[in-house]
Amino acid sequence: MHTFAVNAGGSIFAANCSQCHESGAAGVQAGGYPNLLDDDWLWGGEIGQIAYTVTHGIRNEQSFDSHYTQMPAFGADKILADDEIDAIVQHVLSISGQDHDAVLAGVGSTLFYDNCAPCHGDAGLGVEDIGAPNLSDAIWLYGGDADTIRTSIHDARFGVMPTWSEEFRGASGLSLSEINAVAAYVHQLGSAQ
Repeated sequence: MHTFAVNAGGSIFAANCSQCHESGAAGVQAGGYPNLLDDDWLWGGEIGQIAYTVTHGIRNEQSFDSHYTQMPAFGADKILADDEIDAIVQHVLSISGQDHDAVLAGVGSTLFYDNCAPCHGDAGLGVEDIGAPNLSDAIWLYGGDADTIRTSIHDARFGVMPTWSEEFRGASGLSLSEINAVAAYVHQLGSAQ
């Protein structure tokens, strides 16, 4: 039965999900479409969590139960000054093992703790339940270079995934069995939880 569900899910994925996540499920980093083959899951990689995300989506107006969190636009909303954002960028580069300015990273550590740790955790490991990504590894949704990190902090990101449930989409949506099949397919791609 499991093989049938995975095979059916692969076909459903190809028809409905590959436009954003690519045919091999590696995503499109520049566009903020997640790689479904890596070990980072914003709202969980267990099969039930995947099915929930497919059913309700992310930050959409179709399903009241879609995943919804919003990172502040620290620069655009004048929460932090440009030099403070630059210091946090250096701290994030530091905790992700990249070249960085150690002095600025030290300043950024305190700013990170005060402004970013409530969602990303003290060590930047992320908080899956609220969709806050792990910042301490080499896996990036939008890119991990200094300029891209700065843009993420300054302007925030607001990725949206539609609901795929026929309950919300009507005839263009997926049935519960189709959602479960695509969740089984994504789950088995290699690094699901």
